[in-house]
Amino acid sequence: MYESRQQQPIPSQAFASRLGKHVAAAFGLLGVSLAAGMLGYMQFENLSVADAFLNAAMLLGGMGPVNAPVTLSGKVFAGAYALYAGLVFIVTAALIFTPIIHRVLHKFHWDSEQ
Repeated sequence: MYESRQQQPIPSQAFASRLGKHVAAAFGLLGVSLAAGMLGYMQFENLSVADAFLNAAMLLGGMGPVNAPVTLSGKVFAGAYALYAGLVFIVTAALIFTPIIHRVLHKFHWDSEQ
């Protein structure tokens, strides 16, 4: 997917395109995760769309839920979704920072070999 150490770093426009694809994938993951969380909160806790959005968004952002779950199924969903949201946070950060870190390291290694 990325160029090897023996290859020259890609031009800035190609890097911007690569970074854009990574950011789009991260936003896609966040959108799907937010929709799944909203549906779960609406189904298991009977929350309104706005409250379901708030709870799902707060969990995805690492802040925690606003409305404490009251039903057993809601508690199980909230716990599972909280674990999932933590992983989504890490994956989203990795998706965005991977091409940046690769480019910095690649340029450093390329410059030192010249």
